[in-house]
Amino acid sequence: MRDPSAGVGLAAAVATVLLVCCAAAQQNSSGDRIKVVANEAARRVDISIDGKPFTSYMWPASLAKPVLYPLRSATGSIVTRGYPLEPRPGERVDHPHHAGMWFNYGNVNDFDFWNNSEAIKPEDKPKMGNVIHRAIVTAKNGSDHGELVVDADWVSGKQQLILKEHTRLVFRGGPKFRSIDRITTLQAQGEKVVFHDDKEGLLGMRVARALEAPSDKAEVFTDSSGRPTPVAKMDNTGVNGVYLTSDGKTGDAAWGTRGHWCILTGRVGDDPVTIAILDHPRNPGFPTYWHARGYGLFAANPLAPNIFTNGKAPPMNLSLAPNETVTFRYRVLILSEIATADTAESEYKNFIASYR
Repeated sequence: MRDPSAGVGLAAAVATVLLVCCAAAQQNSSGDRIKVVANEAARRVDISIDGKPFTSYMWPASLAKPVLYPLRSATGSIVTRGYPLEPRPGERVDHPHHAGMWFNYGNVNDFDFWNNSEAIKPEDKPKMGNVIHRAIVTAKNGSDHGELVVDADWVSGKQQLILKEHTRLVFRGGPKFRSIDRITTLQAQGEKVVFHDDKEGLLGMRVARALEAPSDKAEVFTDSSGRPTPVAKMDNTGVNGVYLTSDGKTGDAAWGTRGHWCILTGRVGDDPVTIAILDHPRNPGFPTYWHARGYGLFAANPLAPNIFTNGKAPPMNLSLAPNETVTFRYRVLILSEIATADTAESEYKNFIASYR
């Protein structure tokens, strides 16, 4: 005789399988292609697109500011330098404050936020500044985009709170692109804040060795405090990066010129890559100056007309009264192609249409 309980057990098992399958189908049908997953214990938020890692917002104790690290193309190629977080063979080890992608400035009320790192001598620490991550406000997954909203404090080397930062990061991606929108609002606190005209700023990244320009000589670069950093001549095998600005400046000629976009093109291994930084007309100092160096620093700095024109333009010295705010809007785009000026211009128009 057939045991009736066997049928009940089988039915329960089938029901369980159906529930699991339905739950999985519902999760997949939610359409959350872009995942933004916080792990505060590890001091990071991981962003993935279509199941593949894109980047992480992180605030390790070894750095003087939060960074996005590493940045990857849609094909998985890493387009940022590993040093100082994860040194890789054959890459440069200069400028230890150049980690991933970051946002800070070289002279805020006479404190240097840009050059701060573990390499700074103890006696110089009071002259530096730290951007200290304070809170994850929002971390959202999405089908079209993911979003991370964070708060941070800009604190001087004398432990004085100078600025409050509120940043919204929007992540998008598809089969051939990745993008990050960064909208950062800075608020002065108890006293006037001055961003003194200084070349070290504002939105910056340090790119992978392959995306540098081939170097034919050793150089020494000096910051605004007179600290020299040697940059060595290196083996140029596989090194092929080229800058192009919206004003038509290429290579080393891009440095210190203005434009509403700048692209860096090259190949990482066999993968064609373009990194674009897109400025916005509502940003102070628009169009930005490009602090773009052949050794791999790619930065937009709209606040230093005097420095970048060798004194021909007056200093900007952007000032905020107590409690006054200023907002900066940028898009960083990583394309899996060698983009043209027409492509960059089209992407720029798409960006400004998003934030009128």
